[in-house]
Amino acid sequence: MDYTVLVVEDDEEIRKGIAIYLKNQGYQVLLAANGKEGLELLDKNTVHLAIVDVMMPVMDGISMVMQLRQTYEFPVIFLSARSEDMDKITGLNIGADDYVTKPFVPLELLARVNSHLRRYQKFLQLSSQNQPSHNLYVVGGLELDEETATVSVDGEVVKLTPMEYKILLLLMQNPGRVFPAEEIYQRVWNERAVNTDTVMVHLRNLRSKIEFDPKNPKYVKVVWGIGYKIEKI
Repeated sequence: MDYTVLVVEDDEEIRKGIAIYLKNQGYQVLLAANGKEGLELLDKNTVHLAIVDVMMPVMDGISMVMQLRQTYEFPVIFLSARSEDMDKITGLNIGADDYVTKPFVPLELLARVNSHLRRYQKFLQLSSQNQPSHNLYVVGGLELDEETATVSVDGEVVKLTPMEYKILLLLMQNPGRVFPAEEIYQRVWNERAVNTDTVMVHLRNLRSKIEFDPKNPKYVKVVWGIGYKIEKI
């Protein structure tokens, strides 16, 4: 499959540098200097992944991703020269899938792009299947159909990002089992866990979508000091 990656970065040198590495990997590349230009390109092109700088003129990355998440589910990797935890958590909270702090090693960024696109392709394949489902996981009013990659709560379809879907699938395949955050990261991201903040933010977002009261969750439970589980109901 030919993938198209959108790079939204106001620094022309960084923007063009990323494009060179992506093109050498065989990706089609679209370039934008700010969030407004990025959204305009999304309206005219099919995009499979976006690399978005946080701090940009005209429209910053946070505002751009908040808008694109209303329509698109493809992976988003944030770039930022800032390394504060709140900046990272803000990005993940509004729908980003990953976060890379400048200065970054180009090969590390490419590895993350490759990894997210592999998972997104699997997500698209599952979403496009319309045959009767055989892999249906049900916990109370929460249902996950693996073959159509759909999730519903009390009959209402819930829209999840690919990473939220993968985490929920892991938990629902093993109801009652407690997963440490490090194991969730390793099994969902397929790499060694260095920082589990990403997992916690995605779980928080997931709860906000599937729980009637996220502060008093019915499905995704925390076992303090150990990890997370889907409660058997």
